[in-house]
Amino acid sequence: MASKIPPNFKIVADNRKARFNYEIGETFEAGIELKGTEVKSLRAGKATIGDSYADEHGGEIFLVNAYIPEYLQANQFNHETKRPRKLLLHKRQVNKLIGAVQREGMTVVPLKIYFNERGRAKVEIALAKGKKLHDKRETEKKRDWGREKARLMREKG
Repeated sequence: MASKIPPNFKIVADNRKARFNYEIGETFEAGIELKGTEVKSLRAGKATIGDSYADEHGGEIFLVNAYIPEYLQANQFNHETKRPRKLLLHKRQVNKLIGAVQREGMTVVPLKIYFNERGRAKVEIALAKGKKLHDKRETEKKRDWGREKARLMREKG
């Protein structure tokens, strides 16, 4: 599944583990509610979303466990680094995500945090189903075979 993000956007954080640990289903683009110092820190490109996930609380979706470091020049006005951050989605999208998590046992994982053409911070989230160990091994074998095949084709000319 190809990403909807144009290549000239500034990607702040990328969750590369998600594609290995989960089978990625439908993806969504969500806005994220941030404080001023969080935006400044994101623009510096220091965020981490490797261990984060999205969770439902009170009919809204929140990004949990995403690490955005403190902005050093903010002094006393800094933010909490791992606080839950509200994701801005349409009601229909929220209902779809909540339904998939409750009925089908899926997980909502963030794939990327980036800035769009208007300078707004966006999060690409996806409905995902966890892979078993044998599925992870199979993915690794396919990736290794692809590399080996490319190497052999280069050698043959």
